[in-house]
Amino acid sequence: MLLSESEKNSLLERFLKYVKVWTTSDSQSADQNIQPSTQRQFDLANILKDELNQLGLQDVQITEKCYVYGFLPASTGMETKPAFALLAHMDTVEEVSGENVNPQIVKKYSGQVIELNCGVRLDPATDAALAEAAKNGETIIHTDGTTLLGADDKAGVAAIMEALVYFKNHPETKHSAIEVIFSPDEETGHGMDNVPLNLLKSKHAYTVDGGHIGELEIECFNAFKSEIFFEGVSTHTGTARGKLVNAVTMASSFVSNLPKHLSPETTDGYQGFISPMSVEGTLESAKVNLILRDFTKPGMEEKKSLVDSIAQTTAKIFGGKVKVIHTQQYINMKEGFDKNPEVVENLIKAYKKAGVEPVFTPIRGGTDGSRLTEMGIPTPNIFTGGHNYHSRNEWCSLEQMCSACEILINLGSN
Repeated sequence: MLLSESEKNSLLERFLKYVKVWTTSDSQSADQNIQPSTQRQFDLANILKDELNQLGLQDVQITEKCYVYGFLPASTGMETKPAFALLAHMDTVEEVSGENVNPQIVKKYSGQVIELNCGVRLDPATDAALAEAAKNGETIIHTDGTTLLGADDKAGVAAIMEALVYFKNHPETKHSAIEVIFSPDEETGHGMDNVPLNLLKSKHAYTVDGGHIGELEIECFNAFKSEIFFEGVSTHTGTARGKLVNAVTMASSFVSNLPKHLSPETTDGYQGFISPMSVEGTLESAKVNLILRDFTKPGMEEKKSLVDSIAQTTAKIFGGKVKVIHTQQYINMKEGFDKNPEVVENLIKAYKKAGVEPVFTPIRGGTDGSRLTEMGIPTPNIFTGGHNYHSRNEWCSLEQMCSACEILINLGSN
């Protein structure tokens, strides 16, 4: 392990500091092209800007859209090495509260069931990663049960910052030029909408936004958002027979007719899904928001066609009208690495130098790296040591976070 005990403690304290900053994003605002979707994301951005300045990075700034940028020049003798960028996102998901996070620390975790507030429990009998952490006696950080933890992705932010601290404190460790971007609104799917490409000099990058130790992610879902607008006919409910066309009923019927075997709760691995995310409306008009996910483009087209068919059939049965809008969110980034294999090869070397065996797992979701790869900057994803994301059961391993940090150091010094 490259990091000393004091450096491990520094990483822990840094992580605890970041998770206590409320940075929950808002998808509704983000969908209206408001960025950042919440002003509170600037709170962490300002902290990170100050820390980058203290570390002596160049051109440190926060853009109008809340992207934090900094540039670490190459060490003497490393100027000809290709520069690369490191990215992590500052926001946390809105489905679970990220306000007043109260992280709990268990050193040398030994496998006990941990009872938290609100009936939340961490049980290694049902969490294989937690059982593995107990076997290794790792230090784990978890929530108090009332909020999420925010390891997604403040563990990634902390690992990047601590790697920069390492380079400053160990000038004998020569490194290539490194750019850093901390982004807003990743959880809303808009994390790269206004990424400052005008500042970015690197031809490849790495996001630090994965989960369990060893994960190295180079493929992800193709992702679409689907909006289904049902139009009914409103009339007084007392004299509605033969006249009323209830848009809420149409929306409910549509959702109930989505195939159960294509839901997120019944799929895993390389299986795609269709998931209703919200339903709202009145007698006259109702809207259903879906997300569609598939690893292949033909599979995605099938899902879009299926949604269209169910929507049109529903409207016909009830005598109403429907409009369906499909909007692409991101695409599978695998093609980008097929064209630029050296980006992944360099990362594999960094993993193995840190004593970590790469485990290639498909991302059942997307990252800012998905969008960057689509923009022509190949960007694989590195683990952070965080687990059970987007839930009150979220926890993070300090040792795994340290391994992620070491891999970043190796990337810079290879």
